[in-house]
Amino acid sequence: MTDNLDNTIPTPSCGGEDPGKIKDHFDLFQTEPYQDLFAYKRQFEGAYSDDKIAETAEWTKGWDYREKNFAREALTINPAKACQPLGALFVAAGFEGTLPYSHGSQGCVAYFRSHLTRNYKEPFQAVSSSMTEDAAVFGGLSNLKSGLENSYTLYKPKMIALCTTCMAEVIGDDIGAYITTAKNEGHIPEDLPVPAAHTPSFVGSHITGYDNMLKSILKTLTKDEKSETTNGKFNFNLGFDPYIGNIRELKRILGLFGIDYTILSDNSDTFDSPNTGEFKMYNGLTTLADTADSINAEGTVFFQKYTTPKTQEYIAKDWGQKTYNFRPFGIKGTDEFLMTLSAVTGKPIPLELQQDRGRAVDAMTDSQAWIHGKKIALYGDPDHALSLIQFLLEMGAEPTHIVVTNSNDDFEAEARELLTNSPYGQGATVWGGKDLWHLRSLMFTEPVDLLIGNSYGKYLWRDTGTPLVRIGYPIFDRHHMHRYATLGYQGAINQFNWIINTILDELDRKTSTIAKTDISFDLIR
Repeated sequence: MTDNLDNTIPTPSCGGEDPGKIKDHFDLFQTEPYQDLFAYKRQFEGAYSDDKIAETAEWTKGWDYREKNFAREALTINPAKACQPLGALFVAAGFEGTLPYSHGSQGCVAYFRSHLTRNYKEPFQAVSSSMTEDAAVFGGLSNLKSGLENSYTLYKPKMIALCTTCMAEVIGDDIGAYITTAKNEGHIPEDLPVPAAHTPSFVGSHITGYDNMLKSILKTLTKDEKSETTNGKFNFNLGFDPYIGNIRELKRILGLFGIDYTILSDNSDTFDSPNTGEFKMYNGLTTLADTADSINAEGTVFFQKYTTPKTQEYIAKDWGQKTYNFRPFGIKGTDEFLMTLSAVTGKPIPLELQQDRGRAVDAMTDSQAWIHGKKIALYGDPDHALSLIQFLLEMGAEPTHIVVTNSNDDFEAEARELLTNSPYGQGATVWGGKDLWHLRSLMFTEPVDLLIGNSYGKYLWRDTGTPLVRIGYPIFDRHHMHRYATLGYQGAINQFNWIINTILDELDRKTSTIAKTDISFDLIR
């Protein structure tokens, strides 16, 4: 075989004829020398012919392949979830002076940092025990002691929030004992709070890690802080919510009501800090003092029931505190939230919020005809999916394929009940534990009009031609989406805007061929 190889290797240059002008990679790799190089490489790859690849690709679009695809058990392809430590680091970053710490290899924390940085276009600080092969054999105690000491000495945190990775969990590191040892030996001060959460990546997902770390932080900081009377405040937690605008919108709503509150993990400045010319190491806005006093609040409100089950159980049982669950997304969800705030506080819903509702309803009335009856495929975390389902049903859209990789039985029962109770949800199917390759089969065999999800959906868009509305986490390939709110009436307008204008963009693409498809290429939609 090697006797027939073409050994004339193409040698493309970066700048073409003008070496001083460097082409962007989007253009560079389309030039003839690079295309020749790609063609040359194929002889070494043992690739099938273009005809065979096209034939196989076409077969994967049918029902026969769908049945085989859904029968697989030992393989996951592009799951709609991330691993536990990502959620743990995310929630830790919302607390004052807190350094997120990953007990594991350097590569793990580098992945989590880059993942968050790529979504928010914001540098994310986190450190690691930098465990290597010897730690995998002898344990990570030495690495943890050195890591904690170096982290405290160099970065002066008020709290170090420590989570584990697969390596530490597989070898069975006792991180609670390790932290105690580090304090007893003087590597870090005795009074430095170091909440720790077990977050193995081989079980659960990023929302599991979020829950584990939030519970550990609250348990650590509220120890011995219970008083005989309440502080008159309410605690609020948004869960693994990637939209920084939601925290700021919630603060605006609470401010209009005049409610005294504590946001349990306010990372709005962590992932959207102002560029003042000065570097600030810590941007978490929830103070440690307020967190410690959160045990004495009137109650705690959660926006993501399936993201925070352990934390909610802990607060209800150990604190003896009332917990509430709301999804203030869309009209109905926001109505329920605001009416409860009004009932609890005895204050009327502020006029400004009533006007916001009117504007949201007006916007939906103006554009609802474009989305009514449209079939939708969507994917994301359980609470995220439920919020979208409810919002879509309000607009007369038809959620058709709902894929939630990190699903559970309670979520699926709630989702099916929500869908069954609406005339627009009768054709819906909820696919718990499935991935985006399953969704591909669903979209080819039972096509839909629109896909809603994170950036990984662009591969489904490319394959199926279904327009993608980017809502969720992560969004790597569009900028500044995280700065908007999806919560409340303002958030309803934003999400409605993204959905409707994606539909109109697609309509323009389909009617843009002169003298062929432009019969209704209207200026006014």
